[in-house]
Amino acid sequence: MGFKCGFIGLPNTGKSTIFNALTNLHVEASAYPFCTIDPHFGIVPLEDERLNQIYRIVGSKKKSFTSLEFVDIAGLVQDASKGEGLGNQFLSHIGQVDAIAHIVRCFEDPNVSHPYSSLDPVRDARTVTTELILKDIETVEKRLSKYRTASKSGDTQSKKMVASLEPIFNGLSSEIEVRNMNLDDDQKQILKELNLLTAKPVIFIANIDENHLERSPLVKSLQEHAISVNASVVTFCGKVQAEIAELNQEDQLIFLKAMNLEETGLQKLVKTGYHVLHLITFFTANENEAVAWTIPEGTSVQKAAGKVHTDFEKGFIKAEVIQYDDLLQYGSVKILHDRGLVSIHGKDYVVQDGNLIFFRVKH
Repeated sequence: MGFKCGFIGLPNTGKSTIFNALTNLHVEASAYPFCTIDPHFGIVPLEDERLNQIYRIVGSKKKSFTSLEFVDIAGLVQDASKGEGLGNQFLSHIGQVDAIAHIVRCFEDPNVSHPYSSLDPVRDARTVTTELILKDIETVEKRLSKYRTASKSGDTQSKKMVASLEPIFNGLSSEIEVRNMNLDDDQKQILKELNLLTAKPVIFIANIDENHLERSPLVKSLQEHAISVNASVVTFCGKVQAEIAELNQEDQLIFLKAMNLEETGLQKLVKTGYHVLHLITFFTANENEAVAWTIPEGTSVQKAAGKVHTDFEKGFIKAEVIQYDDLLQYGSVKILHDRGLVSIHGKDYVVQDGNLIFFRVKH
């Protein structure tokens, strides 16, 4: 699995249309609020040309791409944290994802209703973000109340927890998202337990129309807002991408070229997601199967071995590592061995994006 990405946004931003374009699951999409009630889940294989080439060169019988899971969550409205709209149950679904894809409407369409009388991407983005902040305030306040009570009896650990949580609570009360706070190691550890929503990386998806594929003042305003809150922006035309998703891979390339697009919306989202989550891909291959694996940047090769099989981490001896560009240039693992281009590493080697790794382990 690559990572799990949750779609949020105001009603009628095009979330379900984009979800369909990415997953090809054909869930209902409507011009009216709250078409999505129960969250939808879709797992999409992440096509990677590097794996295709490794599969071909090594001569594997099959290949297994890494994958990305999407969760389409119902549209949030103002005061959702207080139960408005479809309320807190949907905010809870966001807690289960690695990154948040915040869909923001950047297209005009009189046939698609909008919660407000005007279109303002920055206001819309802030409305949803406020609900996430309010939910986090509620979570931290409950935990603080518990530790404050215990600290009155002189409990040292509870006093320490209060000292760690109060700055987070104060920051949230000042509308600062957790990911933008300067936190020490103790606070970061606490955050893992609390799973706060605003601690998650955010990717704004600016949903545009066909007339603004290259330039849009609405997108520009959202991009400026994203910079101020440490978030990324991906432009995405839900309607066009939904059409692309219906085509086979060869026809997709033709369509993209005709539309002056360099890559699909899925490819853009995946690249951005890997960047904000600090993830990389490494590969393994033999005559049976070529596989792509997703790991965090900075992972040691022994830990990476455990991703393939727990016994590989325990019995790790060494790793033979090939750089993808070398493999592509010479087109043969044997030639790379003969030329001394296969490097041997111990357990502390840090895996690099694109490494093809052959693990040597105790049996």
